[in-house]
Amino acid sequence: MLISRRKLFFVAAFAVSLAPLGPARAQAAAPAGSPAATIEAFYGSLLGEMKAAKGLSFDQRYRMLQPAIERAFDLGLMTRIAIGPQWVDLPAAQQQDLASAFARYTISTYASRFDGYSGERFVVEPAPVPNPNGVIVESRLIQSDGKPISLNYLMRRGAGGSWQIIDVYLSGTISELATRRSEFVAVLQRDGAQGLVRLLERRAAALRTG
Repeated sequence: MLISRRKLFFVAAFAVSLAPLGPARAQAAAPAGSPAATIEAFYGSLLGEMKAAKGLSFDQRYRMLQPAIERAFDLGLMTRIAIGPQWVDLPAAQQQDLASAFARYTISTYASRFDGYSGERFVVEPAPVPNPNGVIVESRLIQSDGKPISLNYLMRRGAGGSWQIIDVYLSGTISELATRRSEFVAVLQRDGAQGLVRLLERRAAALRTG
């Protein structure tokens, strides 16, 4: 299965067992608890879902991926980053609605886009690169034709002390959240927080129905 740039962009959007389905390693396995280990675990879950996808419904793929995505991604922080400074002005109830809708949309995106397997593999660089906002873990998706695509992850320690993804960079440099923010801000200004919630829910529903 060759994965298009559009498909990868949504995946870089923001992913259940490691066992023999784990990703190919660039060098030695990353130390347990390290940023790279978080990405390896996520990729292991994603590959497991891809290999089983043909026999699963959308809802089954969603449930299979949900715990892995919630472990690997700080979805609440990603929601706040994507919305930007307007976040602090929103009532707590609207913040919660937005975070829940963003999480459903993110998980739905993975469940929809990764719906098959034909020999893809992932390579994760074990040594993170320091960044002013955390660290960058570099990785590559090796497509079934052998062509690599860079997928890099900005990571930060979460509230529980584990490393979590807070942004994804397609082709190594294109920030998913920066791209989303321009749209989110425009929707917030035009339709308010509930308008953005409805937009995310519509998009999640469209992914579910294919």
